[in-house]
Amino acid sequence: MSAVTASTTTTRTGLREGELRHRLYPIVMHAIMLTAVLLVTFPLIYAIILSTQSGALGSLRPGPALLDNVQRAWDSAKMGLLMRNTLIVALAVAIGKIILSLLGAFALIYFRVRFGGLIMALVMLTHLLPLPVRIVPTYELLTEFGWVDTFWGLTIPFFASATGLLLFQQFFRTVPTDLADAARVDGAGPFRFLVSILIPVSRTNIGALFLIEFVYMWNQYLWPLLVANSDSTRQVQIGIKQLVASDAVIEWGVVMAGSMMVIIPPLVVLLTLQRSLMTGLTGATEDL
Repeated sequence: MSAVTASTTTTRTGLREGELRHRLYPIVMHAIMLTAVLLVTFPLIYAIILSTQSGALGSLRPGPALLDNVQRAWDSAKMGLLMRNTLIVALAVAIGKIILSLLGAFALIYFRVRFGGLIMALVMLTHLLPLPVRIVPTYELLTEFGWVDTFWGLTIPFFASATGLLLFQQFFRTVPTDLADAARVDGAGPFRFLVSILIPVSRTNIGALFLIEFVYMWNQYLWPLLVANSDSTRQVQIGIKQLVASDAVIEWGVVMAGSMMVIIPPLVVLLTLQRSLMTGLTGATEDL
């Protein structure tokens, strides 16, 4: 009897410990996730708080100067003009990359391109060459073309995209060949097949690539710093630098107010296309 009682007691103790672990596990995991979120978002939260303050900074309490700081940042850095310029560049590059990536992937998948594998390998090698490595020869080339301080120079060097080409190539491999055969039987040419069938079924990948490239170009700093030399082409990141690099005492409330304005457009694009980003990248990863 004593052995049976001991066994029953041990079983109950094990069940209680298992139940306790089962209850504590989600609590611990949520606490870890909440801590990680706070650590990641605290700089942004603090920047928002600073944008509402004037004069002495350092308090974690919001102040009443948000509208005044926004107005001063808008006027002193010409934020309206700079945001227009950056929007033009980001949209042009995102759309240009989508068009070239679609056409390139379509040619590699649906046509017998000689040395197609080698071409794709050479394109992927460009991932090993970041912008600072290519910046000197690219700038010299733009100087010969007369594209310095123009929107041509700010956009065209970024039109080619190894990421977009790979994304659409992997997706086109999953499209049934019966669709191409049916389109050919119906008399549709390659361009009609691309426009009427492939592009509509690629909308999630198009949305994912548009989001990635729009945010990437919106946050560009080094290239616009070299190429854009006038207010007619200057970008918002340079405007924030001008707010910080003033000769007088830096007014961090105004700087942070300008930074908050710059965050809004890519945030709107992210919230609009986040589902396309997750679906497009997940599908591309599964196909690799």
